[in-house]
Amino acid sequence: MDVKAPRVLIVEDDENINTLLREALTKHGLNCTQAFSGTEGLIVFKGDKFDLVLLDLMMPGMDGQTLTQRIREVSQVPIIIVSAKSNVDSKVDLLTTGADDFIGKPFELKELIARVDVQLRRKESSEDSGAKEARIMQFKDLVLDEDKYAVTVSGNDIGLTRQEFKILELFLKYPGKVFSKREIYEYAWNDVYIGEDKTINVHISNIRTKIKKHSEDEYIDTIWGVGFRLAKT
Repeated sequence: MDVKAPRVLIVEDDENINTLLREALTKHGLNCTQAFSGTEGLIVFKGDKFDLVLLDLMMPGMDGQTLTQRIREVSQVPIIIVSAKSNVDSKVDLLTTGADDFIGKPFELKELIARVDVQLRRKESSEDSGAKEARIMQFKDLVLDEDKYAVTVSGNDIGLTRQEFKILELFLKYPGKVFSKREIYEYAWNDVYIGEDKTINVHISNIRTKIKKHSEDEYIDTIWGVGFRLAKT
């Protein structure tokens, strides 16, 4: 096994599915580690370094959504959920929690591998950008550090998910510009917008709530019927 290959943590309580994923991804050239519960997955994740986490949603003990939240407390590693839950609300909840992608069961291995490759390429591209000179943007008491992938308000880290970070990054790059939900989604998720308005609304609400814990100022304006923008000073 190539120790330099991207490392994937597979968290799936069904032994057959877990083994199927490991064999397929290993054959694809990836270095895979298996865990068979959410609790085991968190222990393994904290004890090693991974480039991507592939996890089931419904597991005994700690479920996949809770595991995603726990991982997001310490890392922005790409997370792909593999689950039999495939309704829109479930997908929105998971993306809001911090997952980067979702694929329903039953799945085609070719599609799953393609989605894994997409997330690994994004991670590599992000790291390449991070190796350049640090880029820091500030608005009022909010500071966004692209190099550290962190946002602080009045000096306090507000713990944004990957998509929340990208949304703020977009607003700060183009102050004054009003962005439609489609533009926000396609920038933050790097995917085609399919009209899931709730996703954007929930993420904007989460950002506002996290900022409000440390500042009473307004940072995002809602332009009804149009979209959102960085608030006016």
